[in-house]
Amino acid sequence: MGQHKKVRKAVFPVAGLGTRFLPATKAVPKEMLTVVDKPIIQYVVDEAMEAGIEHFVFVTGRSKHVIEDYFDIQFELEHTLRERNKKAEITLLSQQLPKAGTVSFTRQQEPLGLGHAVWCAREIVGDEPFALLLPDMIMRGEKGCMKGMIDLYAHSGGNIVAVEECEPEQAHKYGIVGVGDAIGEGFRITSMVEKPAKGTAPSNFFINGRYILQPEIFAILENQERGAGNEIQLTDGMLKLLRDQDFAGYHFRGTTYDCGAKDGFILANVAFALARADIRPSIEEGFKALLAGLK
Repeated sequence: MGQHKKVRKAVFPVAGLGTRFLPATKAVPKEMLTVVDKPIIQYVVDEAMEAGIEHFVFVTGRSKHVIEDYFDIQFELEHTLRERNKKAEITLLSQQLPKAGTVSFTRQQEPLGLGHAVWCAREIVGDEPFALLLPDMIMRGEKGCMKGMIDLYAHSGGNIVAVEECEPEQAHKYGIVGVGDAIGEGFRITSMVEKPAKGTAPSNFFINGRYILQPEIFAILENQERGAGNEIQLTDGMLKLLRDQDFAGYHFRGTTYDCGAKDGFILANVAFALARADIRPSIEEGFKALLAGLK
């Protein structure tokens, strides 16, 4: 096991318009929609914090100032909580707030795709490896997905992509990786293909929205031609990087909820609510009554 440059920074691309959640996202960024009692983005930042990330880089767009305000101290709120002796609430707010100077924001300006959003963070990330967490995806597992990726990176170095298994007949819906030799809690990646034609997928391991990438990806993305959807695609850039650098797949064995889709968002609320001892009993009773009424 060699020494690899530490992954200190994480990039969160939060410039998307969230059109699938209109009219709610007309006024509220999709990343600020709540799963139980926390915004979606808080779950993703918590995952990065658990993994030891020290600097949080948000690639934003117009109307996303609410996210910037959220990751700041709200003096009026905290003053009121102190006056009312709400110690538990004050502690909760302080625990979820990154330290001063560890949060950066940059604008994407144009909706040119995920690859372009990542490229927009180049000056803040600099010449070091970084984590990339797609904010629509929140995860539950015995170990956080990014924490597992950081552990694998300590052994393998290079680039890490988190993957999960899907039913083989569903592989055409995802970005799929080719499977090489086993390494730690994962394997060497031999190829990547975005939404392969049915029957042509190299495996049933799909990319789930978590990455550790080397800084050479920025130069590739800077000159990347537009791909699917007339956007600069991250997968196209990673394919070029795969020619020169190692990629490993971290096999995440938890559950991922795509909160960018209505069904995934609702399922996430149900799953995280049932995991809460303080509200599970009443929710279970409510579900039983609701399901009985639907029969």
